[in-house]
Amino acid sequence: MKKYFQFDELGTNFKTETIAGITTFLAMAYILFVNPATLGEAGMDKGAVFTATALAAAIGTLIMGLVAKYPVVLAPGMGLNAFFTYTVVIGLGIPWETALSGVLVSGIILVLLTLTKIREKIIDAIPGNLKLAVGAGIGLFIAFVGLQSAGIVVNNDATLVGIGDLTSPTVLLAIFGLIISVILLTSGIKAGIFYGMIISVIVGMIFGLIPLPAGISGIVGEVPSLAPTFGQALANLGNIFTIDMLVVILTFMFVDFFDTAGTLVAVASQAGIMKDGKLPRAGRALVSDSSGTVVGAILGTSSTTSYVESTAGVGVGGKSGFTAVVAAGCFLLALFFSPLLSIVTAEVTAPALIIVGVLMASQLKNVEWDRFEVAVPAFFTVLMMPLTYSIATGIAVGFIFYPITMLVKGKAKEVHPIMYALAVIFILYFIFLG
Repeated sequence: MKKYFQFDELGTNFKTETIAGITTFLAMAYILFVNPATLGEAGMDKGAVFTATALAAAIGTLIMGLVAKYPVVLAPGMGLNAFFTYTVVIGLGIPWETALSGVLVSGIILVLLTLTKIREKIIDAIPGNLKLAVGAGIGLFIAFVGLQSAGIVVNNDATLVGIGDLTSPTVLLAIFGLIISVILLTSGIKAGIFYGMIISVIVGMIFGLIPLPAGISGIVGEVPSLAPTFGQALANLGNIFTIDMLVVILTFMFVDFFDTAGTLVAVASQAGIMKDGKLPRAGRALVSDSSGTVVGAILGTSSTTSYVESTAGVGVGGKSGFTAVVAAGCFLLALFFSPLLSIVTAEVTAPALIIVGVLMASQLKNVEWDRFEVAVPAFFTVLMMPLTYSIATGIAVGFIFYPITMLVKGKAKEVHPIMYALAVIFILYFIFLG
């Protein structure tokens, strides 16, 4: 195992990777409850979606860890599940069974694009400065998500966002966890994020903010049946041949494609496994991600994708695929201990996201800000992710500006043809699908 996952070469060990896997799992365990609630609004059985979510995450993550050897964890994507429910099913009136078929087809197409190396070539064509901007932008995005989920930043009708109620007990718990984690990390404790979460849970229980497990029934629960959702994506493939479903499939592909690209670049950069600005074993990582979507759709959940919360595990030292293997095991265990996961509240995971955002934002120092033609697209990539609440939108805006500024600067030949094609595609996306 040590040799297979290249522990010595990466400068890591079994203990560090295990802690990293658990940390990432805890940072994204909320998806086990949020996803069933979201897809439940589409009329799907919440119990079946819970099981499908855990299994899709476990299988997809295991493939990522064993095949691609990346410390990246997969699960049904938050933005994609909202699109599935509120736009496709409720907005367009498409049955959830047919919507699942759309997810399945989008996953299959992405697998084919990856196997033909088209997807990998597109990622390799992205200039280094934009890759750095993507990583930093995702850092700001997840920090914003953390601040929002903690209640530290809230909606404000006058200024869009504003400071939350800092006297609220749950907000204070999140602030406490953030301070503790910062102190631990500043003191040189690599697992400071993980220990900070544990301390927050204990303090939350002491003050009655986090419920104590009620006996054995509050720890172990039955695994809900998959029967209501399993195989529905396959059974309804004949219903996807409509204009509406074509748009739906393209949107699933678009968001999954570039969210995954951005996440993989960000995690690989943070883990220090990027080589000459390129992703090692990129093809394997992309196939693993797309396979997760295919498996998840068959089981009964929306698109499964790489999670930016994977950087929480990287933040405590995770660098190899064993981090993903550990996280996959945690998702399988979660099937049997689902009541216990209720103690991992938003206030507990928020500090981890905020701190990881700080770590990822450090990549901004390597962007060539003194080159205006580079600074503009990099700036918009970073800025638009948190402001539009979309990683894909940030990438799109930055990629549109890049060829424009390079053309005006007289450096058209330095731009890869794929970047020109992407700029056109993104413009068309905003016009017709945005």
